[in-house]
Amino acid sequence: VIKQTRPFGSLEQEVSLTLTRLVNDLNAEQAELLRAHGITWTQYNALRILRGAQGEPLSCGEVGERMISRESDVTRLLDRLEKQGLVLRARGERDRRVVKTRITDKGLELLEQLDQPVAQMHTRQLGHLGKAKLRSLLSLLEEASEK
Repeated sequence: VIKQTRPFGSLEQEVSLTLTRLVNDLNAEQAELLRAHGITWTQYNALRILRGAQGEPLSCGEVGERMISRESDVTRLLDRLEKQGLVLRARGERDRRVVKTRITDKGLELLEQLDQPVAQMHTRQLGHLGKAKLRSLLSLLEEASEK
């Protein structure tokens, strides 16, 4: 009898590669949806951060700290959003060296247009698991990220 072996060096490796594939698949669909609205996933993330600030302007550093994936050049990212009219930037009143950014009405409108399609996409991508499995998966992912 020949023993069937898995093509992975370990269960950990298999899980890691499976997660990587899943993230790539999820990201590809997200990128396609956002591209149709003229923005990237990173730009969408920055806009959501600024919307979450509820009108309070944030510095580049504050936006960068809250990003899901660390963007090496937040300044350039915000420059592109400003050119699209989605954010406004101004020097800080107390410290003129600090540039503060806030989302514009146009940026808020874009996010509002995207809220429903993004929610529907997430349901399409993961809703088949059901609430109990999603909670369990979330718990496992949070535990794994604690290392």
